[in-house]
Amino acid sequence: MRVLMAVDDSGFAEDLLGAMVAGIQHENTEVLVLRVLQPVDTVPPPQMAQGYAPELEDEKQPARALVERIAAELRRSGFAAKSDVRIGDIANTILDQAAEWHADLIAVGSHGQRSIHNFLLGSVAESVARRAGCSVAIVRTAASKH
Repeated sequence: MRVLMAVDDSGFAEDLLGAMVAGIQHENTEVLVLRVLQPVDTVPPPQMAQGYAPELEDEKQPARALVERIAAELRRSGFAAKSDVRIGDIANTILDQAAEWHADLIAVGSHGQRSIHNFLLGSVAESVARRAGCSVAIVRTAASKH
């Protein structure tokens, strides 16, 4: 089984990690821990390369540290795990990576909140769940917990 585990820096990554370790058999399971950094403008001007987002330079190293720490925890639990950081629209990049990597499952976290921002734009978890070509596991975390 191949699981794409999409994480962010909201503090809910630990909950997603715990759900993965507790709920998925580690034997013969590969996990790709993915963090997507979204640029201010998701459609770069033609003169700029896809994925070029200088405003995200300061976020790349902490993002790499996060995904590698989670991948290391998964490896300690018996999973085959690797990590990656990408730049792009978050939901689209998760879906593209899942398709490219032939994921059987996408695991994402959800804060369990509906703000006006989420109402207007839709949450990443909801967008991924609606459009994924494979199964999606949404790990909900109560806002009061964090």
